[in-house]
Amino acid sequence: MSASPLSPVANGLKVAIRLTPKASRDRVDGVVAEADGGAVLKVSVTAVPEDGKANAALIALLSKQWKVPKSSLDIVHGATDRRKVILITGDAAALAARLEQWMARLT
Repeated sequence: MSASPLSPVANGLKVAIRLTPKASRDRVDGVVAEADGGAVLKVSVTAVPEDGKANAALIALLSKQWKVPKSSLDIVHGATDRRKVILITGDAAALAARLEQWMARLT
C-alpha cells in the first residue's frame, strides 16, 4: 500500500484514524484504504462513544502502542466522528520513522 495515514506537520505528525467503539477488545487492526483513496489506521476500542470515553480509550491505547506520553497525543479533527485525525507533538521525522516501523510489524 503506497498511501500512508501519516502526514508530517510543523509541530509533529498527524495520523488519520478510523475508530470502532464498542468492540470486543482494544486493538489496532492495521492500515486500511478508504474509498477516497486515502489510508487510515483502523483502531477498535471496547469503550462506548459517550462523554469522550472512546476517545480517551483511543488515546490510552495509542500512547501505549507508540510509547509516547498521552499528553503528546491530541485529537485535532473528528472528536465526535469515527474518522479522526490525531496530532502527535514532537519531531515529525523521528516520529514518522518510528511509526512506519511499527505499522510494518502490524501486517
